[in-house]
Amino acid sequence: MSDEMPVEVLVQRLDPDLPIPSYARAGDAGLDLLARTACEIAPGARQSVPTGLAIALPAGYAAFVHPRSGLAARHGLTVLNAPGTVDAGYRGEVTVILHNTDPARSVRLDRGDRVAQLVIQRVAVADLVEVTTLPASERGAGGFGSTGGVAAMEGQS
Repeated sequence: MSDEMPVEVLVQRLDPDLPIPSYARAGDAGLDLLARTACEIAPGARQSVPTGLAIALPAGYAAFVHPRSGLAARHGLTVLNAPGTVDAGYRGEVTVILHNTDPARSVRLDRGDRVAQLVIQRVAVADLVEVTTLPASERGAGGFGSTGGVAAMEGQS
């Protein structure tokens, strides 16, 4: 259990018949987001799924919409713009853009199904300072795979 005090987030239910999102277990990072409407997502298609929820985050916070690992593993369903970002100033309905990566099977979602997770985090505001050169670092300009990933192994068979 964290020693930090919970951050107060104002919640408006746009659909009074759906429950307010909650954490499935103590210590979970994500609140479960539910589908406000039923839908079927064809193979390779995407669908915007409303959650019936609007929030007001305090300044210095953002909410991030993450895929549910169970939906990804069982159905190939993911959040297309993962993680989707909900800024502190946004007051509209939280909507999840789902993408069915399965090449052959549609995915059916019913009203009230858990479709994504909402993770609320403190965010820093950057003060960008333009320079002509950047200070050196151990990694330098090494990009994708430069720390031993796929690109570093491409020459191996």
